[in-house]
Amino acid sequence: MIKSLAPEEYNSYYGTYIAKVTSPNIVSGLQESRQEFLKFVEDIPEDKLPYAYAEGKWTVAEVIQHLLDTERIFNYRALCFARNDKSPLPGFEQDDYVPFSGANSLTKEQLVNDYKAVRDNSIALFSNFSPEMLERIGTGSGSPMSCRAAGYIMIGHQYHHLEVLKERYL
Repeated sequence: MIKSLAPEEYNSYYGTYIAKVTSPNIVSGLQESRQEFLKFVEDIPEDKLPYAYAEGKWTVAEVIQHLLDTERIFNYRALCFARNDKSPLPGFEQDDYVPFSGANSLTKEQLVNDYKAVRDNSIALFSNFSPEMLERIGTGSGSPMSCRAAGYIMIGHQYHHLEVLKERYL
């Protein structure tokens, strides 16, 4: 299905995320990336969660929380688009969310449990979308976006931050 994803279905900003997705199916991509991410987080020592690689950068815990916040927002977008809601959905400023997330006060177990709940919700949500629903387009952050593009963006966004965590944090 990703091969049939047209550039008109998403803002070009998200192209780098979509390019990271190799799974041809959103649900299998969500499932595969779930397993990879959980295995990765399992190996992070608890004392590394508050670590940031430079002044002003997010901590490991904040990166994980950012992934959760973003996935929740993109799930909402996908649901709205699938249900043919034509209301333009606002963007969100990630840097405004992080300081108020409380991520650095959470344990690894709490972050992992939250991740599992959010990702399992994503899998359930996209499992129930028909092909027609997946192709519906709405407006998010001032740009057109299809329901299926939202799914692929979530998967690729997680891969992007997983690479950043590996390269700069751990």
